[in-house]
Amino acid sequence: MPQPEKVLDPARSPEAWFGHELRHRRKAAGFATSRPFAAKLQVSVDVLLKIEKGVYRCPEALAPRIDEALQTGGLFTRAWAMVFGDADNRGRDADNPALQGQHRTARPYEGRILEGGHQSSSTGGTEPVERRSLLAIGGLALLAPLDLARQLMPTTPQALPARVTSKEVKQLLDIAEGLHTWDNAHGGGGLVRQLATQSVQWAVRLLSVECPAPLQADFLAAVARLSLVAGASQFDAYEHDQARLAFKVAVEVAEEGKHWHLRAKGYSFLARQAIWVGDADTGLTHAEKGLVRSDRLTATERAMLHTARARAFGKLRNVQQTLAAVGAADEAFAQRHPSEDPPWMAYYDEAQHNGDTAHALFDLAIGFESQSPGLADQRFRKAVRGHGEAFTRSRAISCTKLASLTMAKGDPLEAVAIGERAIELGGNLTSRRAADDLRELRVFTDHHQQVPEVNALRERLDATLKA
Repeated sequence: MPQPEKVLDPARSPEAWFGHELRHRRKAAGFATSRPFAAKLQVSVDVLLKIEKGVYRCPEALAPRIDEALQTGGLFTRAWAMVFGDADNRGRDADNPALQGQHRTARPYEGRILEGGHQSSSTGGTEPVERRSLLAIGGLALLAPLDLARQLMPTTPQALPARVTSKEVKQLLDIAEGLHTWDNAHGGGGLVRQLATQSVQWAVRLLSVECPAPLQADFLAAVARLSLVAGASQFDAYEHDQARLAFKVAVEVAEEGKHWHLRAKGYSFLARQAIWVGDADTGLTHAEKGLVRSDRLTATERAMLHTARARAFGKLRNVQQTLAAVGAADEAFAQRHPSEDPPWMAYYDEAQHNGDTAHALFDLAIGFESQSPGLADQRFRKAVRGHGEAFTRSRAISCTKLASLTMAKGDPLEAVAIGERAIELGGNLTSRRAADDLRELRVFTDHHQQVPEVNALRERLDATLKA
C-alpha cells in the first residue's frame, strides 16, 4: 500500500518553499505522482522527492528544465538564484572563520527577478501580474487569511481574489501602518514578527493575481510599502533571511512601478541590515545603489542614504570617509523640507538623524584612541531627548549606545545613570537589536568592576537579559 505524501511546510525555509511550490505546480500540471514527472525531467524519483521536501539542493541546471516541463515562464529559474544562490553564500560564510558567530548577509542577487531581467512595458487593459511574479523569491510561503486574528494562527491558505481591487490596496496599506506603529513601540519580535511574516507572504501571493492597469501603480506601491515594514520587523527579530527577501521584494516591486522613493527606502534597509550583520562593504554598495539618480529623491532621503554610507565606513574604520559621509548627510538634512517627503519618511526627523549619524561616529570613537567621543555623545543625547513615545525602541537604542560610549571613554558613574535609563526604556522591548546593545554595554562594564555602582548595573543587565 503506497505511503501518503508528507505534508510540506513552505514556511520552514526558502528551500522548503521551493519544494512546496514545485509539488503544487507539478500536480496542477497533471503529474499526480512523482514518477512520470521525474522521468520527464530525466532525474531519479528519489532526487525529485527530496527537492520537493526541501532537503536536497536543486541542481542549477535542473531549474530551467522544470520551467520548460511545467511552462512556468522561468519562475523556478529565477527562484533558484534567490533560494539556492543565497544558500551557497551561507555555506561559504560558514567556512570563513572571520564570520563565525555572526549573522551573515547573502550574496546580492545580480539580475532582475522581474521578467527575467527586463523592464516591463506599459500595456492597456487588465494584465496578470504573474508575468513579473515575485513568487520566485524563496521563503515567501502561502499566506493565511487577511483577517488579523487568523493571520496569527494560520491554518489553510485562503483563496486569492479573482482580481486585485482598491480594497486589497487599502488593506495592504492599513496593515503596513499598523505594523510600523507596533514595531517602533514594542520591537519586531513576538506577535509583531509573526504578523509581519504572514502579511508579506499574503502580499506576494497577490502579485500572481490579475490587476487592472489603472490600479497597478498603487498596488505595487502598497506591496513595496508592506514588504519594507514587514522586513524591518523581521530584521529586528533577527529573521535575517526573511527580512532580506522582503527588502528585495520591495526594491524589485518599487522599480517595476517606478516608485523611486520606495526603492530608496528599500536600499537603505538592505544597507543597514548588511552593516548590522557584519558585511559593511555590501552595506555600502546598497547605500550607493539607493543614491543612483539622487535627483529623484528628497533631501531627507538623501540624508538617510548618506547616513547609511557613514555607518558602513564607520564599521570599516575609515575615519576620513566616515566624517565625509556624516558631513554629506548633515548637508542634505539641512535642506530638508518635510512637506516634500512621502508619508513613511516622517520618522526621519532630527532625533533620527542625530541617532543614526551618532552610530557611525560611535565606531570611530571606540575604534581609535585619537577620536574624541564628543560628537557621538552630543548626537546620542539629542536623539534620546528628541524621540517621542512612538519611537521607544530608537530612544532605547540611542540611550544604550550613549551609556556604552560614556562607560568606555567617560565617567563610569554617569554611564551607570544612563545605563539604568536604557534598561528602563529597552528592557521590555521584543527587539533583539536592543538586547544586543544591552549586551554590548555589559561588556564595557568589565573595565570598571572595581566601582560598586558599575557592578550593580552589571547585575541588573544580567537580570534583564535573562528575563
